[in-house]
Amino acid sequence: MRTIGLIGGMSWESSAEYYRLLNELVRERFGGLHSAKCILHSVDFAEIEELQAAGDWERAGEILAEAARGLQAAGADLLLICTNTMHKVAGQVEAAVSVPLLHLADATADAVRARGIRRVGLLGTAFTMEQDFYRDRLAGHGLEVLTPDAEGRALVHRVIYEELCLGVVREESRAAYQDVIGKLVAAGAEGVVLGCTEIELLIGEKDSPVPVFPTTRLHAEAAVDAALGGR
Repeated sequence: MRTIGLIGGMSWESSAEYYRLLNELVRERFGGLHSAKCILHSVDFAEIEELQAAGDWERAGEILAEAARGLQAAGADLLLICTNTMHKVAGQVEAAVSVPLLHLADATADAVRARGIRRVGLLGTAFTMEQDFYRDRLAGHGLEVLTPDAEGRALVHRVIYEELCLGVVREESRAAYQDVIGKLVAAGAEGVVLGCTEIELLIGEKDSPVPVFPTTRLHAEAAVDAALGGR
């Protein structure tokens, strides 16, 4: 089993889900007391969030690249950035190391295509929904990507940063997300990408009339496959 390096803390709520899923998936494969070989570098999310808001992606990328170098030096054989939004700086991270970085959007697109779906709605931070770095990566796999209207994007973004990143899960926010999903489905979405790792704390398969694609779980599954030699 190869060692998985995790660049986490963005937020730690979703990084905890990564850790849980990786270990559960390895235990499912091997049983008994088996668990994942992994190393976690957890950043201070307040610092990263300030850089996001300021548009200083270069400095944010430097921080994550330094974390990646540390993980490689500590023995990581492959890396995960445990957040959708910070895949905006995936290129900087990849350039800093010689071990492979498993891109979250690639793992998600593979799962969407495996279900025979080509048109998906995308929920995430405003950065993920409105900028090209993530949508274009999905489109490169042949997917058509729909995003909520401006009001829907603002709501989805606010709930992520003001609630989910703080571990707050509210029923009224679930209902609001369901309304956003319903509008995406009405616009033609055949599935919905939960393109922020915290959204899985709020929305599951039962909350949507079409399949949802939980990116944290899909990324963890791809990492375990890679660690066990499947990719």
